[in-house]
Amino acid sequence: MNDRLADNLQQVTAEIAAACVRAGRSPNEVTLVAVTKYAQLAWVRQLVELGVHDLAENRPQQFAERAAQLPAEIRWHLIGHLQRNKVKSVVPRTTLIHSVDSLRLLERISEVAAERTLLPQVLLEVNVSGETAKDGLPAAELKAQWDVLQAVPHVQIAGLMTMAPLTDDPEAARPVFRALRELRDELARRAAPQTRLTELSMGMSGDFGVAIEEGATLVRIGSRLFEGLDS
Repeated sequence: MNDRLADNLQQVTAEIAAACVRAGRSPNEVTLVAVTKYAQLAWVRQLVELGVHDLAENRPQQFAERAAQLPAEIRWHLIGHLQRNKVKSVVPRTTLIHSVDSLRLLERISEVAAERTLLPQVLLEVNVSGETAKDGLPAAELKAQWDVLQAVPHVQIAGLMTMAPLTDDPEAARPVFRALRELRDELARRAAPQTRLTELSMGMSGDFGVAIEEGATLVRIGSRLFEGLDS
């Protein structure tokens, strides 16, 4: 058992709880999603033993490999870019796809779900910051396509996801997180009965406290959990 990993998890959990207190929220409203793409399999196994059952991978291939190696009770999240030709391998094993960034991708997920008689949970990825290097639907495009997106069958749109600009100052990410929450609230007012926008996936190792203060329900944390472990 690696004591450093346990200590890191305890510290992150404490910081999540403190951010919830500052925001007047319950820690039960926030899910820690452990990003395992750079972690050794042994570390991931220990993390599961420590009680973390929400794990995330960026690449569909590594996601499939890890899902086959780890306990079935794990709730798997795909947070990286998903190509339409990889959807069939991902949908059956994924609890939540965070990175749906186009109507075409959502329609492909719908096709696969119909074939498998599934109802996958997805988040729409939004490029709030407007950075050209980032994936995601521009907010204006999402609002324009909202009625069409939520009419796609065989999928459940559960909320929104965004990536904030990389910065050493967590406060610099606050406007991005706030804008995503406000966009979610606006879309919720136009939501069809089958659409429940309960999830906001935002915040990573360097800025998850600010994200929680702005309404995050899912925080994607990797390096903070595994820092200091022997490679």
